[in-house]
Amino acid sequence: MHIILGVTGGVAAYKAAELVRRLQQEGFSVEVVMTRAACEFVRPLTFASLTGKKVITDLFAESAGEANLESAVEHIAVAQRADLLLVAPATADILAKFSRGISDDFLSTLYLATHAPVVVAPAMNVNMWNHPATQENMERLGSRGVTVVPPDEGYLACGMTGAGRLAGQEAIVAAVRDVLRVRRDLTGQTVLLTAGPTREPIDPVRFLSNRSSGRMGYAVAEAAAERGANVVLISGPTALATPAGVSRVDVGTAAEMLAAVEKHFPSATFAVFAAAVADYRPVEPAKSKLKKTSEGFALELEPNPDILAACARKKGHRIVVGFAAETSQVAANARKKLDEKSLDLIVANDVTAEGAGFDVDTNVVTLFSRDGRDLPLPKLTKREVAHRILDEVLRLNASLKHQSAG
Repeated sequence: MHIILGVTGGVAAYKAAELVRRLQQEGFSVEVVMTRAACEFVRPLTFASLTGKKVITDLFAESAGEANLESAVEHIAVAQRADLLLVAPATADILAKFSRGISDDFLSTLYLATHAPVVVAPAMNVNMWNHPATQENMERLGSRGVTVVPPDEGYLACGMTGAGRLAGQEAIVAAVRDVLRVRRDLTGQTVLLTAGPTREPIDPVRFLSNRSSGRMGYAVAEAAAERGANVVLISGPTALATPAGVSRVDVGTAAEMLAAVEKHFPSATFAVFAAAVADYRPVEPAKSKLKKTSEGFALELEPNPDILAACARKKGHRIVVGFAAETSQVAANARKKLDEKSLDLIVANDVTAEGAGFDVDTNVVTLFSRDGRDLPLPKLTKREVAHRILDEVLRLNASLKHQSAG
């Protein structure tokens, strides 16, 4: 999930850097928006380094030469990609702006433009916090559905003692999880994932591959991290960014993927094999570029190792999930693969169906389980499909534990 973190001008602004790291450890993607006053306490470069994303500090580009339509409507784009707006620390000034609908900077304009839930963590002088105007603003925001993480009491930077200190990271993160209804049911689990295609070299500039973008596997990795798992993602070549909180291992060929899987599989609680591994590879890749001629040429291929089957044979009590991208007889082919490879769950789809398959953000799948359960899903985002897969994994794992206890 994508969190927009608003940082406003107060001494506690430095704590927002630590909060970014904490949110990333929870599996959230974080993007930072700073007020001009906040930039007096912490430099934007700090947050850019932590998030790997541009930090927005003004409603318009600072120089007239840079000002353009894109910068003028950027708050709309940011508002649309936010799953949650978190403001920490939130000064009395920004709370008053939110309460009264004043939009004279990027953050206050973003607040009015977004439909995402909003969480604020106030931090200010105790007298400012207790002032009737601030309390009235807090009541108004609360009535609009804004979640408030109350400030802690203690010694303040101004030298006074009382309520006004920014709440601790755990309290803020707990509020975020609660608002987003994030489940932490995979805490303590280690999930091994494969995703993307493999590339089997023909010569130094050509290779055999397939159309897999890696999006489905990356969605499962992101969802598992959000739910508290330690995720190891073994990825073939893709253009996708590594999900927050995920450890990524890059590979190229099927042989490289097998070696990485064999290294990490023993420590995994369960494994999800979403990669589209090439079935065949050239027997003898050319050491130099093959030159084009007027004649055809034959390419001798040999089978690649079956990574999924090899791991499933030695899975022990692990749940192993496979994928089946089909173009016909989806159910029959999926059930056959489920049985032949000794899988616990297989995610099958017709890649020719509308809204399914490659290079799209949605999928239409059926989950076939070893216990005979067939669960067809409607067209969902790949993120939604990922969570449904994890739900089924947990169901199967609970069933396995029950059988072992019995």
